[in-house]
Amino acid sequence: MAGATWFPQYSPENRSRIRGGPGEDTSILNRRTMTPAPDTLLRTLFDAAVSAAGAGVAVPRHLPAPPRGRTVVVGAGKAAAAMAASVEAHWQGQLTGLVVVPYGHGAPTARIEVIEAAHPVPDAAGTRAAERIFAAVHGLSADDLVLALMSGGASALLALPAAGLTLDDKRQVTKSLLRSGAAISEMNCVRKHLSAIKGGRLALAAAPAPVVTLVISDVPGDDPSTVGSGPTIADPTTFADARTILAKYRIALPPAVARHMAAGADETPKPGDGRLGTARAAIIADAKGALEAAAAKAREYGIEPVVLGDDLEGESRAVAAAHAAPVLGEKHARPFVVISGGETTVTVRGNGRGGRNSEYLLALAIALDGARGVYALAADTDGIDGVETNAGAIITPDTLSRARALGLDPAAYLANNDAFGFFAALGDLVTTGPTRTNVNDFRAILVT
Repeated sequence: MAGATWFPQYSPENRSRIRGGPGEDTSILNRRTMTPAPDTLLRTLFDAAVSAAGAGVAVPRHLPAPPRGRTVVVGAGKAAAAMAASVEAHWQGQLTGLVVVPYGHGAPTARIEVIEAAHPVPDAAGTRAAERIFAAVHGLSADDLVLALMSGGASALLALPAAGLTLDDKRQVTKSLLRSGAAISEMNCVRKHLSAIKGGRLALAAAPAPVVTLVISDVPGDDPSTVGSGPTIADPTTFADARTILAKYRIALPPAVARHMAAGADETPKPGDGRLGTARAAIIADAKGALEAAAAKAREYGIEPVVLGDDLEGESRAVAAAHAAPVLGEKHARPFVVISGGETTVTVRGNGRGGRNSEYLLALAIALDGARGVYALAADTDGIDGVETNAGAIITPDTLSRARALGLDPAAYLANNDAFGFFAALGDLVTTGPTRTNVNDFRAILVT
């Protein structure tokens, strides 16, 4: 990402300006192009991205044909209730089933039961839901169909420990992984090997019934075996991979987990396993489609979008520094917006409150140091940044000056991993509530 070629070039005669610094005419762009104010524009782009990933848009066009026998719907994740409601609205024939979602992410359904449980650290409600889902797919025939609805969050919600492990064992490992800075693919590799239901084991339980999995992807690269730890998808990872990850992040293991990982028994089913021969999966919504929708919305307002990619990963503050450098290194002739997706990580060293998107923005604001005409929004498309009540936040050219006027030290807040507290004090949190979808992070830097 280094280098000025990251951005397009524009001719000086086309210059327009938005509110952004002392002495600038804040009305020129609005009068000439009817473009909203910068903060409103950024929120409009985010809303367009979320809408494009909605279950009501994605599910109907991917539904399979009804089987000769029964249809059993199971699912888990932040989008699972909305996906279930969409299935009910468009399914021709009989169906039953149940899905599990985080608390507050439910949606009205008539035939598919919706259960709520804890996320991101599992609880007993998630264990009970996983037991019921596991039982629901047993005893089916080849004439029946299991329709699995999976989205981000399923890993925590389907909390069925492997033999010899307890829920508390899983909770302890999950908490450590969440603070470690591990990528989602690494976390889910470990989770698969601590579970009785993930990593393809749910599909094994459903055999000989065919399994069709509809996936709303929240992982960089859109590997369906990683989304929600792939309960119905063959698993390419191994116990050895999981042990390497635990060692890499120096995760302290409960005794039972240490024994389980060392033994490496009961490996997950692998690609090519004949027992999963009737299982298939489709990604029905992803970050790429969400970013494309945001880019199209930007063009409607005459703002040129620059899409960096939908699979960016790395430590939040490091990604922010990489994104700030080109903004500071070049002058540009007219407004454009830099859009990216993926999932950053945070290695937690402080004791503050703050998700990865808020931390990215705080680091970005510090790096920009009040650069005129630069605004940014970063938020999680599920409406929850980490474990907080906000989706993300927004920064403006005067973010740091307003903070210092309130006696806030931006660097101290960043060191304490307290981006939530920082933006809450400024009134700059972006709060949506649960969106009932999840295609991961959305970041937009508007350069005016």
